[in-house]
Amino acid sequence: MDLSEDCNLQPFLCRIFLCMYLVTVLGNMLIILAVTSDSHLHTHMCFFLCNLSLVDMGFTSTMVPKMIVDILTHSTAISYAGCLTQMSMFVLFGCMNDFLLTAMAYDRFVAICHSLHCQVIMNPRHCGFLVSVSLWASLLDALLQNLMILQVTCFTGVEIANFFCDPSQILNLTSSDTFSSDIFTYIVAIMYGFLPMPGSLFSYYKTVSSILRIPSPGGRYKAFSTCGSHLTVACLFYGTGIGVCLSSVFSGSAGKGGWPPWCILWSPPC
Repeated sequence: MDLSEDCNLQPFLCRIFLCMYLVTVLGNMLIILAVTSDSHLHTHMCFFLCNLSLVDMGFTSTMVPKMIVDILTHSTAISYAGCLTQMSMFVLFGCMNDFLLTAMAYDRFVAICHSLHCQVIMNPRHCGFLVSVSLWASLLDALLQNLMILQVTCFTGVEIANFFCDPSQILNLTSSDTFSSDIFTYIVAIMYGFLPMPGSLFSYYKTVSSILRIPSPGGRYKAFSTCGSHLTVACLFYGTGIGVCLSSVFSGSAGKGGWPPWCILWSPPC
């Protein structure tokens, strides 16, 4: 199954996704180039922004190029190794995006609520530590997901009702009894999804509360302008993430009723 069975519409969809992908990659590359080339932008917030741009490029590259190739070749097959790689990269960059947004929310909290000590608290060593924690925690999540998948040595002719190797659906293929995989999915989702989100919400709650106590309207506007863009990005990320999770649940139930699959996994015979 492609995004559309209309042959006349598929080239249009291919161009749309290609343009969106190029805009995403070039936009993030311009952000990184601007920050690294201008010494005035060598701040802790821009440091997090550069890392977020790198992660965003990696996250987009895990799915969109394969989707474009599938549309051009009218093939939705993916190898076993390719599926595991795509799933690992999806989990890695998705978790890093989540943790980096939480670190940026904490950065704005320190900048607004503890402005006099901001440079001391958010020193380069501390910023590097936060990015390192994000990386290693995301690698651990990807490793745990792979260990669950590798309980099954191979898949042959398995169908997934999604346009990429969704970890939740792949885990359900490891056993006929999906209870253990569901419990594992929920635990990982709580640890890596819902724990960083309250941290971001608490940081912005304290930040907004401090901003509202500023007596000058100009001061409040200036303070809001420093965190408004990041708050918008966080809302888009968490909103689309929740949307993907819900669509995955519904697509899984729809697939049981005969909805045509998106991906077919092939591996060598067991």
